[in-house]
Amino acid sequence: MNTSEKFVITINRELGSGGKTVAKKLAEKLGVPYYDKAHLQSMEDKEGLNDEEIERLKTKKRTWWPDFKRIVELDGGFAVSIYDNLPNYAVPEKNDTDEKFRTEQEILKGIADAESCVVAGRCSFVTFKDHPNHLNVWIQSPLAYRVERVMKKKGIASKEEAEKFIKEVDKLCEDYAVRHTGASRYNTRNYDLVISMEGKTEEDAVDLILKHIG
Repeated sequence: MNTSEKFVITINRELGSGGKTVAKKLAEKLGVPYYDKAHLQSMEDKEGLNDEEIERLKTKKRTWWPDFKRIVELDGGFAVSIYDNLPNYAVPEKNDTDEKFRTEQEILKGIADAESCVVAGRCSFVTFKDHPNHLNVWIQSPLAYRVERVMKKKGIASKEEAEKFIKEVDKLCEDYAVRHTGASRYNTRNYDLVISMEGKTEEDAVDLILKHIG
C-alpha cells in the first residue's frame, strides 16, 4: 500500500478488542478521515440518503462524495459507535436490510473514490478487496481480555454477563457479514494483517500497522 496515493485502510475487529480505538488513532496519525457505522447512519438519517438518492448524485457527478460531505458538514467528530449508545449492555437490534447494506456500500465506495480514509467494520474487508491501494486489518484478542474491557466500558458486573453479551454481538456481526457478503469475518485470508491485542496497547497496534505500511 502506498500512502502517497489515495488509499483505504479497513479495520475489522472483535467487540472488546480495542479495534475501533486503533482505527481512530491510526486515522489521526495518518491525517485522514475515520468512518464507521455511526457516521454512515448519520448520513442516511440526516439527508435521507438511500439507493435512489445516491444514483441521482452519481448521475450528476462521478465523484459525488465531496459535494455531499459539504452538504452534511461532516467533520468526523459528531458520530459515536452504535455500541456506545446502547442502554446498559443491550444487544443492538437487527437493522440489516439488503437495501440498507447496498446504501452503506455505495457510501463507502463514494468516500474511497474521493479521499484516503480509515474505515471500521461494515464488511469493509469485502467492500474494498478490489481497491488498487488498500490494506485490510483484523484486530482480535483473547476472550478474557475482551470480557474485562467490555465489563469496564459497559459497567457490567459479572464476567458471565459480559461474555454472554460479547457472544451475542459476535453472532449478530458474523450473521450480518455472511448474509450480505458470503464471507466470514473470521477467515484470516480476508486480511493483509492480523493483530492480536494480547499484551499490546492501542498505540502498539497502530505502530504495527504503520510499520507494515512502511
